[in-house]
Amino acid sequence: MKIKLSILDLVFVNEGQSTKDAFDNSVKAAQAAEELGYNRIWVAEHHNMQAIASAATSVCIGHIASHTKNIRVGAGGIMLPNHSPLTIAEQFGTLETLYPGRIDLGLGRAPGTDQQTMRALRTDANSANDFPKDVLELQSYFSKEYAQNSIQASPGAGLEIPLWILGSSTFGAQLAAYYGLPYAFASHFAPDSLHHALSLYREEFRPSKQIEKPYAMVGVNIILADTQEEAEYLSTSQKQSFANLRRGAKMKFQAPIDDIDSYWSHDEKLMAEHMLKYSFVGTPEKVWPELQGFIKKTQADELMVVTSIYDIEKRIHSLKLLVEMINFHDIL
Repeated sequence: MKIKLSILDLVFVNEGQSTKDAFDNSVKAAQAAEELGYNRIWVAEHHNMQAIASAATSVCIGHIASHTKNIRVGAGGIMLPNHSPLTIAEQFGTLETLYPGRIDLGLGRAPGTDQQTMRALRTDANSANDFPKDVLELQSYFSKEYAQNSIQASPGAGLEIPLWILGSSTFGAQLAAYYGLPYAFASHFAPDSLHHALSLYREEFRPSKQIEKPYAMVGVNIILADTQEEAEYLSTSQKQSFANLRRGAKMKFQAPIDDIDSYWSHDEKLMAEHMLKYSFVGTPEKVWPELQGFIKKTQADELMVVTSIYDIEKRIHSLKLLVEMINFHDIL
């Protein structure tokens, strides 16, 4: 059995490079992923972060889709409390019309930013409480049964764009199960509830028009290289970003460094190592037994891979090594 592989692209803006370079790198990675056989590539809504250029998420999706041919492209995710469901239905209806059969819409209820930026987005702090209702409203705009409503998403009405529920807690798992939607767990930075959430999702799942049985995708950090030393070196860019997050430092994505322990404090290291619990760093020979165990334990239907590497060519090489590793092995 071979597991499906997909990519979460954070559209990193590298130190010493421009935002345009970040978009160009995302296109380059997406084109390589398509050639390598990856299933989908998602970008996520984040605001007020110098290192991440995907704030206008639907625009980024359109840009990547316009430079690829077959790979699915989508949001992982849209933070629905920041928007009206009608606005998102119109945006993704436009994307689906332009790139039919290729668009995914993953939905989260977090703001994707800090409290001050939430206010700048005109987001009500209590709007997350409406998330379950807003998901149904959004779904109705895409439904063929509601295509004659007085308020329509145009374009969007009747397109039945596949929805996903994203989460890092049991709330999203239960909601996805109740609505009969595929579920993606953000274990690449929030590991604590992974197994409990997956268990609840599968136990409580109710078949729906979109899918008949549960479908779970899990996020993992994977950095592969030809040597263990190089992989560990490349991983220091991501570790610096987590230390900067702890400090509240708004910085671009940093180049790797030789000695990460000279960069972060003991507390920053503990925080980062906890959040990055599900990370697989090294050569394919070293990583495969660990990754195989993770896949067997989670019974994931698909992996959403985060490859936080500063150099785009080394990132693409890591993606290539992962495909070769998966194709070479069976998950028994």
